[in-house]
Amino acid sequence: MDTKTTEAIELLKRLIATPSLSRDEARTADLIFGYLAERGAAPERLANNVWVRAEGFDPARPTLLLNSHHDTVRPAASYTRDPFTPTVEGDRLYGLGSNDAGASAVSLIQTFLTFRTRELPFNLVLAVSAEEECMGEHGMRALLPALGHIDMALVGEPTGMQAAAGERGLVVLDCTAHGKSGHAARGEGVNALYIALEDIARLRTFRFERESELLGPIGIAVTQIEAGTQHNVVPDTCRFVADVRTTDAYTNEETVEILRAAIRSDAVPRSTRIRASALGAEHPLMRAARAAGRTSYVSPTTSDMALMPFPSLKMGPGQSSRSHTADEYVLLTEIAEGIAVYENYIEKLALEYGKTLG
Repeated sequence: MDTKTTEAIELLKRLIATPSLSRDEARTADLIFGYLAERGAAPERLANNVWVRAEGFDPARPTLLLNSHHDTVRPAASYTRDPFTPTVEGDRLYGLGSNDAGASAVSLIQTFLTFRTRELPFNLVLAVSAEEECMGEHGMRALLPALGHIDMALVGEPTGMQAAAGERGLVVLDCTAHGKSGHAARGEGVNALYIALEDIARLRTFRFERESELLGPIGIAVTQIEAGTQHNVVPDTCRFVADVRTTDAYTNEETVEILRAAIRSDAVPRSTRIRASALGAEHPLMRAARAAGRTSYVSPTTSDMALMPFPSLKMGPGQSSRSHTADEYVLLTEIAEGIAVYENYIEKLALEYGKTLG
């Protein structure tokens, strides 16, 4: 393997050996900060987020953000090996966070270092962020204002180095139907459970007027329901939960208001910050992906793209199916491919902005 790949693998081993559960990533932030500083970059830090600009930053040029995360979920109970001991067996590197998203993070770090001092038609900013797995308030949400103006982003997550052009957003609605209690034997009261069932039927068949060209229709699934205290009392309240997968056809806030108007129950969103992301086919990020031989698709999972108010593309080494699983691993050859594809992608993107890189 070449030097870049070897360095990336060694850095990933160090990250695996340094526990970095969401909201407790200080030690891996120290590691990444030191690694970049040792190689001549001038990293900055906000909480446990590490970011750095390439040389020759020019506000007149568009800015490309390279982003991945260094936090992990908690190890699954069914692990058969130490999740914090990096172990190479053949082509596999085992360890918590190896696939999601350590391989992407170290590959993007190497890519940034390769282009850090080169003349590009866009500014380059690298951000290795925290709290992605929990969408925490001290991760990308806190970091974005510190980064300044960003025009577009390449987000590193395990996609098999294919180009995820979009993600659906998410709104969870806590709904409450209100009735009036009464004795079941005498047919008294207003049954809140029946009101909820009518609303659930409406949601099951509800269709929005607009549909996303890339993401398709908004998805609605009622996933929980609770009502009643005893068999002979008509329930005066019924609570249910609706999982709403949003698209770029409507904002999350618009989606909530439309659904509120369609049902009798109160509907309160837990959050509206996890937004849909949809990248147009002719955006330079997508054109560069096609030029680099990448297949595009819509991702079924969410990432920090959901928090980014600018065009973004998700692409990285590893496979999404391995994320959050016991005995997580990434292939060493996937890291080598990741670095090579990222470098080729930057070159193709530069061409989209009229510059050939020598």
